[in-house]
Amino acid sequence: MKRLNRLIFLLCFLFSAPLFALRCGHSLVESGDYRANVYDKCGEPDSVESHMERRSSANQANIIQFNSNGGQQIPNNALNYGQSYYADTEVLIEEWVYDFGRERLRKLLRFENGRLIQIEDIGKHR
Repeated sequence: MKRLNRLIFLLCFLFSAPLFALRCGHSLVESGDYRANVYDKCGEPDSVESHMERRSSANQANIIQFNSNGGQQIPNNALNYGQSYYADTEVLIEEWVYDFGRERLRKLLRFENGRLIQIEDIGKHR
């Protein structure tokens, strides 16, 4: 019975959402939070680095004409209608580091366009 209780407790602990959050005082910071909310909850970060990343995406749609029998035409006689779409976007990446002292791990918070996307442990203060 004790083993079952321990197993249930461990599973609940592993799959709880706050496990992947950062505790700042009495507040939790989670992925998806806005930069201003994180600042309000955790205060000034110990260091901030930012840079722009260029990301691109491309989509292409082709339409191939079929003959009257329902079969695809031979490539030499086929009419292909296509449309391409290509977009370049710039994304502002910010990395904030919080050092909560010798007893806790330092945390790296990564933001994309003002939204928190990742919380990472980066080791204890030396």
